[in-house]
Amino acid sequence: MPHHLDTLAIHAGQEPDPTTGAIMTPIYQTSTYVQAAPAEHKGYEYSRTDNPTRTALQECVAAIEGGKFGLAFASGLAAIDTIMRLFSPGDHIIVGDDVYGGTFRLFEKVLARYGLTFSWVDLTDLDAVKAAFTPATRLLWLETPTNPMLRLADIAALAALAPERVLVAVDNTFCSPAIQQPLLLGADIVMHSSTKYLGGHSDVVGGVVALNDPDIYARLKFLQNAIGAVPGPMDCFLTLRGIKTLGVRIERHSSNATAVARMLEDHPAVRQVIYPGLDSHPQYALAQRQMRLPGGMLSVILDTAEQAHRLVTRTKLFALAESLGGVESLIEHPYSMTHASTADSDIAVPPQLVRLSVGIEHVDDLIDDLRTALAD
Repeated sequence: MPHHLDTLAIHAGQEPDPTTGAIMTPIYQTSTYVQAAPAEHKGYEYSRTDNPTRTALQECVAAIEGGKFGLAFASGLAAIDTIMRLFSPGDHIIVGDDVYGGTFRLFEKVLARYGLTFSWVDLTDLDAVKAAFTPATRLLWLETPTNPMLRLADIAALAALAPERVLVAVDNTFCSPAIQQPLLLGADIVMHSSTKYLGGHSDVVGGVVALNDPDIYARLKFLQNAIGAVPGPMDCFLTLRGIKTLGVRIERHSSNATAVARMLEDHPAVRQVIYPGLDSHPQYALAQRQMRLPGGMLSVILDTAEQAHRLVTRTKLFALAESLGGVESLIEHPYSMTHASTADSDIAVPPQLVRLSVGIEHVDDLIDDLRTALAD
C-alpha cells in the first residue's frame, strides 16, 4: 500500500546507515571514492556525478512529488537552467506572464541570447495559450501560484491543451508537494527552489527536479553531471532534514496565512489582498480543486509605493528579506527587490505591492505586528 506524503517525507530514499545503524542519512563529505580496479566501484566515482547523501535527497523528492526520478541542483535557477538545456536554438518556449524575477532574467537576458525564443502569455486564458503554440514550441513553463501576483494556472487543463511534442514544466516552489503534485495532474517536469518550503529553515540554497519519463531523466542526468551545478552533501542533508517536517509546517503556514489575509482584507489601509484561500480571489474555485491547502504566501496592494515602503520597513516580526518558505515570517517589496529585473518590461510588478511569506510563529503576534506597522 503506498504511503502518505508525510510518511514518505520522513522515510523515502533513506535507510539506517548499514555500518553504524545511524537513523539519519550520513553526510558523505567526500569528493571521490576508492575503486577496487579501474571502473570497478560501488556505484560512486566522483561527487559531481553522484553522492550518497544527494541520492537520498533525490529519491525522497521523487517520492513526495509522485514521480519516479529526482535530481538535485545547487539552486532553483541552476535547476531551471539545466532543464532549459534540453532545448536548442530556434526552439520556442511559452511562459506565464507573471513569474519570479530570476526566471525572467534567466530566460530573457541570458537564454534568449543563445537562440531560444519566449512568449509571455496569460496562462489563465486557455485561448491565449492555445494561440501561442507554434510548430517550434517545445515547452510550456508555468508557476502556480505565480510569484508575486498569486495567479493560478490550471495544470490539468494546460497539460491537456499542450501538443504531444510540448513538455509541460511546473515551478512548484510556492506550493510544495504538500499542497499540489503537478506530475499527478499531467505535468512532465516539476521543479522547486528547495531553498524555500522544502528546506524550510532559511539555512540552505538548492533546487530539485522530479519527473517520470526515463528518457528525459537520462538527458537531465547527463546535463546535471556535464554542467556540474550540484549541491554539496551538507546542503542535501539540510534539505532532507527540512523535508521531514514539510507536512506539519505547511499546515501551520496555511492556517497563519489565512488568518493574516482575512485581517488585512478588512484593514482600511489595504486596497487589495491576493491570497488563494480567500473567496475574493478570482480563481478561488480552482484553488479549492487543485490545491489541498492555500499556502503561506500572500500579496497586498496599498494605495501608493510610499505606503508599501513604509509597511516593509516598520514590521518587527516580519523580517525585510528576500526568499520565502522558511519558518520565520518575511516581508518584501518585489518592485525593488526580487522582481527588480522585470522593471520596464511587460511583466513588471506594481510598486505599491508588498509580498508576505507567513511563517509559523504564533498567529496573534504576526497580526499584531502588521497592525502596528499599518497604523498611522
